[in-house]
Amino acid sequence: MAQRPIESCGVIGDLHSVALVAMDGTIDWCCLPQFDSPSVFATLLDETKGGYFKLSPEQTGTNRQMYMPETNVLLTRFLRTEGVGEVIDFMPVRDDRERHSKAVMHEIVRIARAIRGAVRFRLECLPAFNFARTPHRATVTDGGVLFETETDRIVLLGPGPWHIQEGKASVQFTLQPGETAEFALRYVTKDDGDGLKAPIEGERWMNETLAYWRGWLSQCRYEGRWRENVLRSALTLKLLTHHPTGAIVAAPTCSLPEEIGGERNWDYRYTWVRDAAFTVFVLIRLGFTEEATAFIAWLAERIHEQDGAQGPLNTMYSIDGSSELTEYTLDNLAGYRNSRPVRVGNAASNQLQLDIYGEMMDAIYLSDKHVAPISYDLWERIVGVLNWVAKNWEQPDDGLWEVRSERQNFVYSKLQCWVALDRGLRLAASRSLPLDRDRLEKERDRIFASIMKHGWDPKQQSFVQSYESTSLDASSLMMPVVMFIAPKDPRMLSTLDRTMEKLVSDNLVYRYQLDGELATKDGLTGHEGTFSMCTFWLVDALARAERLEEARFIFEKMLTYGNHLGLYSEEISSTGGALGNFPQAFTHLGLISAALHLDEKLRR
Repeated sequence: MAQRPIESCGVIGDLHSVALVAMDGTIDWCCLPQFDSPSVFATLLDETKGGYFKLSPEQTGTNRQMYMPETNVLLTRFLRTEGVGEVIDFMPVRDDRERHSKAVMHEIVRIARAIRGAVRFRLECLPAFNFARTPHRATVTDGGVLFETETDRIVLLGPGPWHIQEGKASVQFTLQPGETAEFALRYVTKDDGDGLKAPIEGERWMNETLAYWRGWLSQCRYEGRWRENVLRSALTLKLLTHHPTGAIVAAPTCSLPEEIGGERNWDYRYTWVRDAAFTVFVLIRLGFTEEATAFIAWLAERIHEQDGAQGPLNTMYSIDGSSELTEYTLDNLAGYRNSRPVRVGNAASNQLQLDIYGEMMDAIYLSDKHVAPISYDLWERIVGVLNWVAKNWEQPDDGLWEVRSERQNFVYSKLQCWVALDRGLRLAASRSLPLDRDRLEKERDRIFASIMKHGWDPKQQSFVQSYESTSLDASSLMMPVVMFIAPKDPRMLSTLDRTMEKLVSDNLVYRYQLDGELATKDGLTGHEGTFSMCTFWLVDALARAERLEEARFIFEKMLTYGNHLGLYSEEISSTGGALGNFPQAFTHLGLISAALHLDEKLRR
C-alpha cells in the first residue's frame, strides 16, 4: 500500500471514533473502540506495517468520492470501462440509549454495488492491532473472519468464500447491475458473543444513519453564501464529538507531520480545553445546543480546587477525563513519508497554558446566554477559577502554540486571562451572581494596561508575541474578536498591516515568525506550513476592519485548499498540500466563524 496525500481521504464516524477512507476504497486509519484507542488500521503512518482495509473493483480506472447530501455517509464511485461500481461507507449511529452506553457496538459498514456492467470487486483486510505492535490470528468463522489478539478482537462479516494468508483476509466477487454485497467490520469484546453473530442489516442501518445526520443538521440556522462549506464543517466538528462523555477531540489522527520529514508530529486525539471551547462557540452560533450542554457538563467535572502553578484545569484530557497523557514514540512505525518520530500521547498536557481559562469562560458565558443558565454549583467552581486567574495571570506560561522552549509572558495568554475575568464579570452581572466584583474588575483592568504597555511594540506599531520578544504572532488578530480592542483602533489596524507584511504568504498565514531577526525560538527544529486557522482569523479581522474585498478574496481562495470533500487539515505546505493532523477541528471552526462574520458584514 502506498502512502497517499494526507488530504486524499474522506472521514466517517459514529460519535465514538472515525475511519479515514481514501478514494481507492482503502481505509488508511481507524482507532477502535474510540478516538484515543490504539490504531487498528494505520497505513497513513507506515505503508508496509500499518494495516488497511480495502474494497474496490479489480480493474483500474477513475475514482470519485462524495458524501450523501447533508450526511457523513461516504460514497466512493469507481468508473471503469467494464462497468461502474460504488462503495458506500459509514459507521452506524445508534439511537440515544445505545450511543450513551459504553457497550455500544462499533462497526464499519461497507456496501458494494454494481451500477452498470458486471463489476468484479476485491476485498482485503489486514488489521495491525495496537499501532502494529501486537500480532493477531485470523480464522474463518460462520459468516466471516475473526481477527484476534490476547486482548482485542474484531470480526469481519460478509459473503465468502474467504481466503486467509499471513493474517490477511481477502475475498473476490462479481456483482451484476443492481446487485449489492454488504460487509461489516465489528469491534467486539472478549465476552461479546452476540457481536460475532448479529446479522448485517446494511440498508436499514444506512437509512437510520442518513436520517440521524440529516436530522441533526436541520438545526442549523446559517443560510448565508457559503452554506455548503459551513454545513460540511459543522458535520465534521460533530464527528469529532464523543457522545457518551461530551468530550470533543482536536483531530482524529496522530503524528501527521507539520513538515514532511520533520519532527513536528503530534497526537491530537484528545480534548484540548481551548479547541473544544472554540468548537462549542461556533456550534452555538449555528444553532446546535446539545453539544454545548454536554461539553459544559464534561468540563464542570474537570474543574478542581488547586492553588498550584498548574491551576484548576489541565490543558488537555483524554476522552474519559484523564490527564495522564504520557508522550512516547512508536519506533516500529516509519511515519508518514518517513516523518519521525511517530508520537502517541502529548507532553503538552503538562504545560501551563493560561489562555484556556479565557476560552473556557467565553464558552460558558455564551452557553449560559444562548443555551441554558448554568447551575449554582458550577458557578461556585467558576468563582474559584476566576480567583485563580486573578492571582496568577502575571505568570509566564507555555502559550497557545505549546512551544517546547522556556516559558514567556505570551500576549495571547494575557489576553485570554482578560477574557476570563471579563466574561466572569458579565455573567455575574447578567444573573446577579455573587462575586468580588471590585477585586476582579481591578485585575481585569491591570491586564488590559499590561498588554497595552508590554505587549505593544511602538517601533513596529504592532502587538507582539510576548513581552520578551518583538516577534509577530497571528493570535493578535483575535483581539477585536474577543472585544478587547475596537476593530478600527489605530493599534489594531497597524497590527493588521504588520501581520499582512510579515506573516502572510499568498494570502495564507503563518502562526508566528520562524525566520529572520525576529524569529521565535519554539524549542523545535525545522519549519512548518501556514496555519489554516490563522488564515480564517485574518479574514475575520479584515472583515471587522471593513476591508471586505480583501477579506472575501482571501476567504474564497482559502476554500480552494480544502480537499475534494471540503475537509481541511491543520496546515498547508508551500506547494498547497495538506500538513498536520486531519481533519482538524481548529480549521473547520475557523471557517465557520469567518463565514458567519463575513457574511453578516456583506449583507449590511
